[in-house]
Amino acid sequence: MLHSLLVKDYMEASLVTFKPDQEVLDAIRLLLENNISGAPVIDQLGNMCGMLSEKDCLRVALNCSYHGELGGKISEFMSPNVVTVDIDDSVLEVAKLFLENPFKCYPVVTDNRLVGMITRHDVLRAIEHVSQEQTYP
Repeated sequence: MLHSLLVKDYMEASLVTFKPDQEVLDAIRLLLENNISGAPVIDQLGNMCGMLSEKDCLRVALNCSYHGELGGKISEFMSPNVVTVDIDDSVLEVAKLFLENPFKCYPVVTDNRLVGMITRHDVLRAIEHVSQEQTYP
């Protein structure tokens, strides 16, 4: 039953996103304000060019301690190689990815254009949905 559940039905389409030339301190503030662990970095055309996570942001503190500089551009701290999922992937495939990787979320793309994000929480919500359907036919 989970095979038939698609990413597009459980992803979050309303996203916080960043641009590579934004100030990383502003990004940290937005991550904290929105209670999220990371956000996609996109170019002017909406193409994925990276991901900025809490872990990436911790490098800001190290950069400050080594170089005396607090801040910088997101492009200096983001992870450029991003694992993405397609909008038409099954939720089950994404669940397997979560088990195989340490990531808490995956950007959802179609033709390399960001269209959403899917989290571990979203996958659990899909499982709950299926269990409710089986309990109450």
